[in-house]
Amino acid sequence: MLYLIGLGVYDEKDLTIRGLEALKKCPQIYAEFYTNRFSGSLNSLEDLIGKKIILLKRGDLEERPQENVLKDSSDLDVALLISGDPMVATTHIDLILRAKKLGIPYKIIHSSSVYSAIGEAGLQIYKYGKTASLVYPEKNYFPTSPYDILRENQKNGLHTLFLLDIKAEENRFMSVNEAINLLFEIEKQKKEGLFSPETLCIGVARLGGDTLIKAGKAAEIAKKDFGNPPHSLIVPGKLHFMEKEALELFN
Repeated sequence: MLYLIGLGVYDEKDLTIRGLEALKKCPQIYAEFYTNRFSGSLNSLEDLIGKKIILLKRGDLEERPQENVLKDSSDLDVALLISGDPMVATTHIDLILRAKKLGIPYKIIHSSSVYSAIGEAGLQIYKYGKTASLVYPEKNYFPTSPYDILRENQKNGLHTLFLLDIKAEENRFMSVNEAINLLFEIEKQKKEGLFSPETLCIGVARLGGDTLIKAGKAAEIAKKDFGNPPHSLIVPGKLHFMEKEALELFN
């Protein structure tokens, strides 16, 4: 049996009782923290469970799961710990499909994710449009699709949640400030006037922990210190009067 167990949005204290009970009966436990930053302590997590945890890199799970998680779960109860909720990242859907083809049963134990915790920013969840991912530009690689998603969401009056790039193996995590400046750079290319220094933004840091949320004009938010990751950025769409009132909490 393969268990995919969510650790929640922040640290080991977000682990559910259901998840802990499953971990107690698994002789082999893996974890991956490359799809979402884990803000807790691996040692504290091992103490809580009472077992050692094998930390996987991106390539281990995306390219070689048959050499670790899938290999072991064909004969044993094996757990894969995932920061956030197990089914947010497409990596884990791929893993389930592979397990299914190999005849390996699986069970998903959910936990909190950015998609539920983001409600703390004061906007109504059902009014979010398509989520966009902002990634670090590289040589010959500067995707502008997040701008296109923002355009479509704004057209429909919907809020846009930007998930910010994580390069865990490089200990590099995109900040709210970097995200806003990246959108400014894309605006220079697109020249549609969609994202300007006057655009209302909400910067979010460390949901579920020592959370920091700030709302204001893009130029102002870009100057604020949001501290340690993980960070997210929201560009609101059409605001309900209650949402406007809620955002005043974060000025």
